[in-house]
Amino acid sequence: MFGSRNDDRHGHATSKPETMNCKKKTLLLILGLSLLLLFDHYSRKNQEELQLSDWFNPRERPDVITTTSWLAPVVWEGTFSRKVLEKHYRKQNLTTGLAVFVSGRLADQYLEMFLQSANKYFLNGYRVIFYIMVDTFVKLPQIKWGPLRQFKVFIVTEDSWQDNVDLVRMKSLAKHIIWDIQDEVDFLFSMTVTQIFQNNVGLEVLGELVAQLHAWWYFKDRASFPYERRPKSAACIPFGQGDFYYDGAFVGGTPLELLNLVEEYLNGIIHDLRFRLNSTYEKHLNKYFFLRKPTKLLSPEYNWDADFYPPPQVQYVKVAQQSKSRH
Repeated sequence: MFGSRNDDRHGHATSKPETMNCKKKTLLLILGLSLLLLFDHYSRKNQEELQLSDWFNPRERPDVITTTSWLAPVVWEGTFSRKVLEKHYRKQNLTTGLAVFVSGRLADQYLEMFLQSANKYFLNGYRVIFYIMVDTFVKLPQIKWGPLRQFKVFIVTEDSWQDNVDLVRMKSLAKHIIWDIQDEVDFLFSMTVTQIFQNNVGLEVLGELVAQLHAWWYFKDRASFPYERRPKSAACIPFGQGDFYYDGAFVGGTPLELLNLVEEYLNGIIHDLRFRLNSTYEKHLNKYFFLRKPTKLLSPEYNWDADFYPPPQVQYVKVAQQSKSRH
């Protein structure tokens, strides 16, 4: 009896540190497993990250510029693998926004064609939210939206529509990115209503900051680009400098990147007003892309001027820019 109680006391005396050691070992084991799972998660994430060489093959188009001096891809038909892009992005559950701005007679002429063509050809099979920014006098067309499509209408009531349409649409875009858009989409594109989709514009256009090469100026010498040259302007690019001439009609990227672009444009406008200068939105855009290099460039196929027959390099017109003076 005595001996057994002694054994019991001895057992109780040693059980507490053993229990603590056991708890410590369990905690260390849990911590170790957690670190392994975390490492595995980030390792797989890095492995699953799409590399440029996985989907982009510039050698397929030796007749055109396919890579910039800062190693960004220039997307032409034939340079990208739809199959690889589909396999990667199907796992992402992406939502892309497409913002279009329209006022007055342009709505009557082009809005229905723009929406019908975008509904059919823009990121077909993926979730898209169309942000239609209009003035109060626009009657929206009846569109039979496809699967994974939805639209939202924002009324822009500023009095200066006719004075500076680009300024109004950029201010409106910034406001709605902050209030409505940034938490809804992974990527956002801004277009003008006079652009009509002709063929599929798919996953190849997605990127952090996406610029559109100007269809006309792409085939001209850089010395002739219509950059802003006045030194006091915030949009100034001095002679002998510059990369490409970009088109302001089609621009995209993440919502944050587009917001940064718009903020820089608005700051440039304020700067120029101090010197009684009035440079265009497109020239400010070109200055922004000169300083902040785009991560992806779209070839002239993605915004070809419908007034001109495409040259041999433009094998496949994806979007046709309609002339505003045609009607």
